[in-house]
Amino acid sequence: MKEIMVYTERCNGCLTCVLACAAAHAEDKTIVGAMAAGVPGRLFIQAVNGRPVPVLCRHCEEPACVAACMTGAMQKDPETGIVTNEGHEQTCVGCWMCIMACPYGAVVPAPGKEKMAIKCDRCPDRDVPACVAACPNLALAFIEPEDFARERQKSVATALAVEAGVPA
Repeated sequence: MKEIMVYTERCNGCLTCVLACAAAHAEDKTIVGAMAAGVPGRLFIQAVNGRPVPVLCRHCEEPACVAACMTGAMQKDPETGIVTNEGHEQTCVGCWMCIMACPYGAVVPAPGKEKMAIKCDRCPDRDVPACVAACPNLALAFIEPEDFARERQKSVATALAVEAGVPA
C-alpha cells in the first residue's frame, strides 16, 4: 500500500505542500478560497536545526489516535489504511484525546467553528495526495515503502562509492 514518504534533504520549506493541502480541503478547491475561509493545511513544516522537515500523519498500523478516540469517530479503513475521523456515523466531539495520543503531533484542532480534530486524510478523492503532487522539489513521494527503502539504499550506496573514489 502506498504511503506518503518524505525526502527531508529535498525540502526547502516553501510551504507549497501546505497550501496545496489547504486548497484540497477548501470548498472551492483553490488556495485563495482556502485562505479566505481559514482552511489550514493538514501537514506541517517544522524547523529542526535550521532545516525544514515536513511532518504529517503516518496512518499508523495500530494508530494511538484511534485507540484514544472516546466516540469512535477516529477510525482506520481496513482496505486503504487511511486513518480519519471524517465521514463516519460517529462524530468528533473535540475531546482532543487523539491530539494527546498522536506521537507525531499530526492531529490538531480545526480552527474556528466547531470542536473537531483534523489530520491528513491522504486526499481520498485524488490518485495522488495534493501535497505530493504540488511539491516542486519532490520532497514528498506517494510510494510503496519498499520502493522508498530501495531508492534510499541506492542513493546512500552511490554517495558512499563517490566519497570512496569508486569509478562510476
